[in-house]
Amino acid sequence: MVKESNNKSNSITLNPIGIVSSPYKEKFAIPRQPGLVSTAKGTVRLLGAVSNIDSVRELQQFSHIWLLFVFHGTQNQGWKPLVRPPRLGGNKKIGVLATRSTFRPNPIGMSVVKLDEIEICEQDVILHISGMDLLDETPIVDIKPYVPYSDSLPNACAGFAQTQPKPNLTVKFSEQAQQNLTKLESEFPELALLIEQVLAQDPRPAYKQNKIDEKIYGMNLYNLNIQWKMLDIENIEVINIID
Repeated sequence: MVKESNNKSNSITLNPIGIVSSPYKEKFAIPRQPGLVSTAKGTVRLLGAVSNIDSVRELQQFSHIWLLFVFHGTQNQGWKPLVRPPRLGGNKKIGVLATRSTFRPNPIGMSVVKLDEIEICEQDVILHISGMDLLDETPIVDIKPYVPYSDSLPNACAGFAQTQPKPNLTVKFSEQAQQNLTKLESEFPELALLIEQVLAQDPRPAYKQNKIDEKIYGMNLYNLNIQWKMLDIENIEVINIID
């Protein structure tokens, strides 16, 4: 049996090399995996010595990148050996290392995102990304190019998460919400599609999925409060969009 060591020399210090700007201002409604919401766009602003044009030389050759990051929104809540994955309805406990739970022994996450553009702005290097599942102000600890021939393994077995869940919810907008979208169109041209893609995943707790409830929910995208409710088991209505 391997015992944990109390030797401080075994500790590892990681310094953020970038910071994320994201439309997701809170954990609620963030997609459970990257790539599910293609219109979720944001940036990674590189920091310190890494914010150097040499650090990203030839990175534009790659369409996608790996982001390794810290779950800063949940790291202070600790972790447990057993968790309840949403994919299993939140009812079955399995080992934390058999899941992608945000509550981990070390709060490290990883996401593959699309690299849309590399912007050099005076002393800043900014990566424009999409398909993200990252909370605003997430610290990035490393960036690596996505290499399809080695990173994509079509014959791999993924247990309970072998296939991508299919969104089965239709999103509708009330008259009030439609008016809000019209007013916000110049500032957020893809807002309606972003809302649709996020809500189609049913961001409610796992135990409520495939069930009707009468609660009015709210989620924060950008600086907006999106209010919505379930009409029935297959339809969501966006009630209001508050600026």
